[in-house]
Amino acid sequence: MTRSTHPPRPSTLTDRVAAIDRTALAAELDEHGSAPAGRLLTPEVCRGIAALYGDDERFRATIDMARYRFGSGRYRYFTHELPDPVRELREAFYPLLLPIARAWADKLGRDAPWPDTLEEWIARCHAAGQDKSAQILLRYGPGDWNALHQDVFGELVFPLQVVVGLDAPGRDFTGGEFLMTEQRPRAQSRGSSTTLEQGHALVFTTRDRPVASRRGWSAGPMRHGVSTVRSGVRHTLGLVFHDAK
Repeated sequence: MTRSTHPPRPSTLTDRVAAIDRTALAAELDEHGSAPAGRLLTPEVCRGIAALYGDDERFRATIDMARYRFGSGRYRYFTHELPDPVRELREAFYPLLLPIARAWADKLGRDAPWPDTLEEWIARCHAAGQDKSAQILLRYGPGDWNALHQDVFGELVFPLQVVVGLDAPGRDFTGGEFLMTEQRPRAQSRGSSTTLEQGHALVFTTRDRPVASRRGWSAGPMRHGVSTVRSGVRHTLGLVFHDAK
């Protein structure tokens, strides 16, 4: 009998997030403002989350992007009663990302108001009037897209967030790349695109990243969006670590 030399795959979502190489993740975020976090969800779990889109009781609000000139397509905000995989992912990512958030705040000379636990941080958001869930399930059909934007919902902001692909590019949809642009001082903006594979997560900046300059560090503003979906249907899960007003 031969014995496998490969380490076992972490069995729970919490374990999978904890197994992410934080040093490599931080380096990618420092350099690009976004970083792949690998596959975290199985296709079955992805399909289960995407299927919740039609369950009205799961959501507190539905946004028609065309109505608000955000793009085309719709997204829905979950209530605070999050599905188990969504809740577990959010709770697992917070301690992984917290040291990076604090390091960025230190470089930029900003306050770092984030406590050690997500529960305490969300309680602070609610005490400040940001008491609405900001976890998002997005659905795009042919011709839909999302304008470049930042997910800042109040004065209290966590500087990093996560998007997870729920459908398979090339099979379930075409187009629909995740886009980021960085506004650079005295230079043209720089853009990047990422194809989100099913079950894979991408960590990215909420509004800016520290950029080295002659006088130390400055904030490089960044925005994110989605390119036009050419065919099929694209679902994604958005994890935000502050609540909304």
